[in-house]
Amino acid sequence: MDDTSAVIANSVLRPEQRDGALRVLADAQAVDGRAAVSEQGRLRLRSSDAPRPGVSHFIEQDGTAVVGYGQLEVPQNVPQNAGPEPAANPAAELVVDPAARGRGLARPLVDAVLAEAHRAGRDAVDFWVHGGHPAARHLAERYGAELVRELRQMRRTGQQTEPVPLPEGVELRTFRPGEDDAEWLRLNALAFAHHPEQGAWTEQDLADRLAEPWFDPAGFFLATRGGKVVGFHWTKVHPATVTEPALGEVYVVGVDPAEQGSGLGRALTAAGLRHLTGSGAGERGLETVLLYVDADNPAAVRVYERLGFTVHEVDLMYRVRYRAD
Repeated sequence: MDDTSAVIANSVLRPEQRDGALRVLADAQAVDGRAAVSEQGRLRLRSSDAPRPGVSHFIEQDGTAVVGYGQLEVPQNVPQNAGPEPAANPAAELVVDPAARGRGLARPLVDAVLAEAHRAGRDAVDFWVHGGHPAARHLAERYGAELVRELRQMRRTGQQTEPVPLPEGVELRTFRPGEDDAEWLRLNALAFAHHPEQGAWTEQDLADRLAEPWFDPAGFFLATRGGKVVGFHWTKVHPATVTEPALGEVYVVGVDPAEQGSGLGRALTAAGLRHLTGSGAGERGLETVLLYVDADNPAAVRVYERLGFTVHEVDLMYRVRYRAD
């Protein structure tokens, strides 16, 4: 590590720290071709002028210049397993300015994150490696990290033309902001009860995304049975960049466990794909659609493969344990 650099940890960032971290993220994405920090992490960073329970930010500076950024989220009010560890470990992400790479700056960020988690009573942290970046994988090996999760990005091209009927008694409509928020949060928590991130969404998490420029209620589909929301497909459109055209995304699909096996998930996925790829009124006419799915969810993987999706790249999660030395 360069002896002029230092890592500062805080729950709230000053504007110049936040802006410096956002610049590092932008530069890293331009060089690496993909975001180094997840959407949730970027939202946390942009709103870092106010504390959020369990979230810590780490700013690595060389003099006054920000050369690295890390983020740790310690789950709040998580029940204990029968074993010695909590049901959900803290999760972390980090990035080093491409112009400062090769100087060993990632290790102080990792050490600072582990020390902060240890102070919170947690001795294992799950670090995301987005896109399986080789340098990050090498760093994980140096820490003796354990690979615990593989998140696949899958893509497909072409229009969705196959009609997939809804189960009998189910109707489809779009999301109404301000009216459907609580009902959607209820079903999201139910559908993703065992998912470490999605199932824990709060009112603020939803509000953050409804306020994003990309949010479009016309692409947020709800399935109802007797007026009760029993499933949803929230789509997203990524604007064109210098390297890629505009992309659609199967942002999240959820189904009430009572509806599992009815074909509702496949019908909702197809409805969203028609919205993203179709050429009719109100449809987006996009050529390519992406989605994320855990590799250990073979049922979902099979559904997406039948709809024409193939693996594009993977994100890896490594578990690193705190060491006093």
